Amino acid sequence: MKHLRIVLYSHDSLGLGHVRRNLSLASALSRRLPGLTGRQVTGILVAGTALAPGFRIPAGWDWVILPGVMKGPGGYQPRDLSVPMQDLVSLRGQLLDSLLRGFNPDLVIVDRHPTGIHLELDGALRRLRARSSARVVLGLREVLDSPEAAIAEWDCIGGARRVQELFDAVWIYGDRLVHDPVAAGEIPAALRRMVSYTGYLAAGRPEGSGKLRITGRYVMTTVGGGADGYALARLAAAAPLPAGLRHLIVAGPQMPKAQRHDLRRQERPGVVIVKALDDMLAHLSNADAVVSMGGYNSVCEILSTAAPALIVPRDHSRSEQKIRAASLAAAGYLEQHDLATLTPDVLATWIAGRAGTRVDRRSAQLNGLARVPGLAADLLQEPGLIPPLHDEITSDRLNRLAQSLRKGAAHAAV
Repeated sequence: MKHLRIVLYSHDSLGLGHVRRNLSLASALSRRLPGLTGRQVTGILVAGTALAPGFRIPAGWDWVILPGVMKGPGGYQPRDLSVPMQDLVSLRGQLLDSLLRGFNPDLVIVDRHPTGIHLELDGALRRLRARSSARVVLGLREVLDSPEAAIAEWDCIGGARRVQELFDAVWIYGDRLVHDPVAAGEIPAALRRMVSYTGYLAAGRPEGSGKLRITGRYVMTTVGGGADGYALARLAAAAPLPAGLRHLIVAGPQMPKAQRHDLRRQERPGVVIVKALDDMLAHLSNADAVVSMGGYNSVCEILSTAAPALIVPRDHSRSEQKIRAASLAAAGYLEQHDLATLTPDVLATWIAGRAGTRVDRRSAQLNGLARVPGLAADLLQEPGLIPPLHDEITSDRLNRLAQSLRKGAAHAAV
């Protein structure tokens, strides 16, 4: 039987969050869709960063890397090519159109930005839908931005109407008891009927080597891709450590070399600074405590463990990380602190008080990677093979969440 063909698209500008989210989805779809549909999976991961092929991908998948963009003072601009932005958008659009025409996917999942950069994806999706029965999904992290900023973005692409024209469904990768972007006003109410809440893409992420970079007891600081993580990493490196603990700091592959070298010059006894890890999840699970920025993937990995966590959200650009940290802190799943008032001594006090404790996060809906393949199978209309999938909020979940809220109220902020 013919393989199911899937395309996972991300536009990519800052960080590696879109790439890592799509990699998790690719692995989950490859593992679970064959059992639901009777068809094996093959697919293409579309990204706009040259770092993407450095990640391992499931069998049957390959990469297509678009010419890169980055955010400048006036908005998006070419990352490397010396061409006008309109030429770059046209080139990317033509590449996307050729890809969808040549690969002829059964399912396309677009990460975060419905039409990509400057509507680059619009024409390709319209032509795909006109000539095939392909299903197209918009996948959204659970927090977009402040409602005002998010709605302004929707307005720029034509609002809910364009999404209704281009997509069959909207999947929100979160737990609506923790944060509901529709109720918060980040997503147009007109799209409510298209929305399914999958739960966080946390449990069941691909396993790494299991090899630890550090032995004994340690706390860990991670700043995601690292492009804007220097300030937090520097504070972490300066924090005094309790006796018997070491500090593993992951600078991230996108931290500028000069900043990474500066961190290493400040490396003190007990502090270990690395660019990246082969198995982030294994290190998080074994850590006595974790300090992190508030990116979606970092938080999902933390939620899948029992390690106590302090989230220090990005203090510029989008409000996404602040909203995420506040919502999860209110639910009792982690703690938060503003970067502007964080000092090495404050961080040291938190580490001393939390290291070695455990956090019960079983009330959170963390099974998004198990639910997405079922939603995909349902959308692809394979009769008789799809189990019922509902976004139920049971009384048991409500009771467990209420307990978490009571436990977390005292420690929602340091």
